[in-house]
This record gives sequence, C-alpha cells and structure tokens, in this order.
Amino acid sequence: MPGVLSMRGLSRRFGDVQALRELSFDVPAGHVTGFLGPNGAGKTTTMRAIFGLTELNAGTVTWNDEPVHEGVRRRFGYMPEERGLYPTMRVGEQIEYLGRLHGLSERDARAATASWLERLGVAERAQSKVADLSHGNQQRVQLAGALVHEPEMLVLDEPLAGLDPTATDEIGAILVERAREGCGVLLSSHQLDQVEDLCESVVIIDHGALVVTGRVDDLATSGPRRLVVRVEDDRDARWARELAGVRISEVGAGQVRLVLEPDVDTNVVLDAARRAGRVTEFSYQRRRLSEVFREAVR
Repeated sequence: MPGVLSMRGLSRRFGDVQALRELSFDVPAGHVTGFLGPNGAGKTTTMRAIFGLTELNAGTVTWNDEPVHEGVRRRFGYMPEERGLYPTMRVGEQIEYLGRLHGLSERDARAATASWLERLGVAERAQSKVADLSHGNQQRVQLAGALVHEPEMLVLDEPLAGLDPTATDEIGAILVERAREGCGVLLSSHQLDQVEDLCESVVIIDHGALVVTGRVDDLATSGPRRLVVRVEDDRDARWARELAGVRISEVGAGQVRLVLEPDVDTNVVLDAARRAGRVTEFSYQRRRLSEVFREAVR
C-alpha cells in the first residue's frame, strides 16, 4: 500500500497567533515518522488540518498527489490527544460504530473490533462503559478505534501519554508492525526516548515552522563529537564546566554528556575527569534525539 502524505505551505492564523507558517513535510507509507515540537508549536493544528477539522489560510494536504478529501480520510486513522470517545457508550459497540463509519460491513466491523480489543489487551472490557476505564485502557480503546478499519495512514497525537512502560512497549510494537505492513504512521509525542526507539525519521517544528527533519540515524551521527563521562560519586560534573571547547549537553543519572569542538583533545578531558574522581565510563556516543530537539528549538 505505497503512499505519501504531503503537507505543502500550511499556514493558519488564530487572531494574533500564527499557528502554522508555510509548513511543508512528507510522511511516507511504511515508516513511523515522529512529529515533535514544544507545546504550542502547531502539531495538533497540523493534525487537525489533515482531517479537515481546522481550516487553513493557505497550503495543501495531499495523499499520493490527490487532495485529501472525505473519501481519502475514511482510509486514515486518527487518534486525537483529547478523548474522542463517547464516555457512556460500551467499548465494543463504540469500536464497531467507528468501523462502520469508515465503511466496514456490520460483520467485518464486529470481527475487527474483537480482534483489536484482544490484541490491545482490553477484550474483557468490551461491555464496559468508556468512562469506567482507567486512563491507560482508554488510550488502548482509542487506538483500537483508529486501527479497526485497517487504515493506510495513522495520525496519532500523544498516543503514549500516561502509559506504563509495558503498555508503551506493546503499543509501540503494534505501530512498528503496522508500518512494516505498509501503513504510514505520523506520531506526535513528548516522550523522546520512545520516539527515538520507534521512529525511522522525525519532523521537528517550532512556532509553526519546520526547523529540522531527517532520519533518526542520520541526525544521531551528525554534528560534533559527543562524549559520555561518568565519575564516581560526582552528580553535577563541575569538573567539566571550565574546560575550553567543551559544552555540557546533559547531566543526569551520575553521568555527563559533553559536546566537543573539533580541536578539543580528549586526553585533556579525561585528565580533568580523573582529577575529579574515579572514572567509570568514558565513551563516544551518538547524539540523542533529546539533544537534537533542544538544539532545534533553542
């Protein structure tokens, strides 16, 4: 099911606020694409524009060069950040209803509902009202509603929010599986470690404009050298703060991540670390997505 979802020149103003500024990027089928940005960057506005829920002042959204109209959107799956479920409706009935809205027959909608509720671990709650479910189970049910009709494109706004690590792993595995089967996935999340694990590429926006896009592996290996140093019983890495040509990127969990200018001698860095205490880790590492993000929106 090849395809590309393309945004070209998206612009949207709300009063004095320019939510989108000529935003352009692509989401290919067969990939999980991370859609990142600080709060208020325009991510939700973009996602709503894909589904015609926000009117654009300028720009186009296409699927395989075809304008995204109602018929195309029926082949997409959407999971908004805010709850899109009827709280007093029973879980199974609600997912079947969503399947019918996307064109499934009654029989197919019932079968797909049973399959996805089982896969997402909430089959035993099929007769429960949505309002009676935990936050995590509501997330699972809402994802089932986005998946029930086997969409060609999934657009997910914070699907991992509030989930425990086990649920995050389970849902992440499903999204990767769907991508491998040919579905395109556009995933918005503030959980950058999970995005780094799940996504092949990322799009980062700030103040409604594109600031970085690329493959995760390419972004991780680009830029200056990065060292991770751990000094025993050292929590704040004060020893590294006065080194010339060295910038501290992150400090945490007993280690410091350093960004080195090209002419920095790593032996000088190692000597400074040894003066501070026993060095238990000293290694080059890839640039993490959290670093890419901070540098992009700084």
